Amino acid sequence: MPEAAWDDARLGDALAGKRVLVTGHSGFKGGWLCLWLEALGAEVVGVSLPPPSGLTFYDAVGLGELVDSRFADIRDAGALAEATRGIDAELVLHLAAEPIVRRSHRFPAETFATNVTGTAHILDIARAMPSLRAVIVVTSDKCYDNREWDWPYRETDRLGGGDPYSASKACTEIVADCYRRTWFRDPAGPRLATVRAGNVIGGGDWAEDRLVPDIVRAASGGPALILRNPRSIRPWQHVLEPLSGYLLLAARLMQDDGARFADAWNFGPSSDGAIDVETLARAIMAASPALDLPIRFGGGGDDCREAVMLRLDSSKAHHELGWRPRLSSRAMLGFTADWYAAHLRGDADMRAASRDQLNAYSALQSSNQGELLQCG
Repeated sequence: MPEAAWDDARLGDALAGKRVLVTGHSGFKGGWLCLWLEALGAEVVGVSLPPPSGLTFYDAVGLGELVDSRFADIRDAGALAEATRGIDAELVLHLAAEPIVRRSHRFPAETFATNVTGTAHILDIARAMPSLRAVIVVTSDKCYDNREWDWPYRETDRLGGGDPYSASKACTEIVADCYRRTWFRDPAGPRLATVRAGNVIGGGDWAEDRLVPDIVRAASGGPALILRNPRSIRPWQHVLEPLSGYLLLAARLMQDDGARFADAWNFGPSSDGAIDVETLARAIMAASPALDLPIRFGGGGDDCREAVMLRLDSSKAHHELGWRPRLSSRAMLGFTADWYAAHLRGDADMRAASRDQLNAYSALQSSNQGELLQCG
């Protein structure tokens, strides 16, 4: 029988007051995670590179005012040790990584150093923390050896990658598994899990070479929107969907019987989230007049090879964790378009707007009204 779903009140009870280290907190996904943890009452320390100049979620919500924010390059063991001095976390959520596929093609060695060696540096620091109870290493759905299958990938499928980004994510999984078997193998000690999610969208993502940020930049008078691979199918999901899975997994890992959750987990969207790039682009633009603009099509201009089809099987998380996606595709698009539309107006309190979306997302589950998942 599937596990009963935890509502967010129970999740808050499990994480309130916990000392949590989040790496990559200056990024899009890490920033949302820190905002959520802060709302749940956790004591959050973030370690990452400084936020880049220009627009960021970190600056939009004033995250530096809410968490203990420290900056270091995870490739530099000495600088990282200095930045984490004095931190004794109960939970470590490792998100710091090279997140851009096309950048990994330009800088492959740098990508491996960040995603693989950087992860080992974080795990060395984590395992020395006296109060540590759980570590979650965030990788990607790209860690699978993609055969362009029609069916979704499961946690037991082969790891691998024919490009630097995918290969580095597969290597990260192997490094994490090595640490799990060597230093995290005691059932009574700290537990280590890895998590794999699909392509996330949501308000506050300004990264280069990503679909939704490119749409927003074009709508703001920036470069024209050019779709490189309009037919590529990805498991799109709102950023809060996998984050809800990470937090649920963290709470379960820290339970007395948490050793059984120390494994790899997929957190993918429901079947309607697997759509092609052009369909998603047109849908996000249709969700807000502020984002409506023409599309151009063209090649990437380099040798960056991206898979055409990739889907995840999340049945393990459904049955063993009680996790489910909460948002339909329509709701996912609405949350995303609404955040950017508010930002483009120029006078909105984006911390309040982001918290409102967190509250709305939580209400979808706690209300237990299935029609909310459909109508968005």
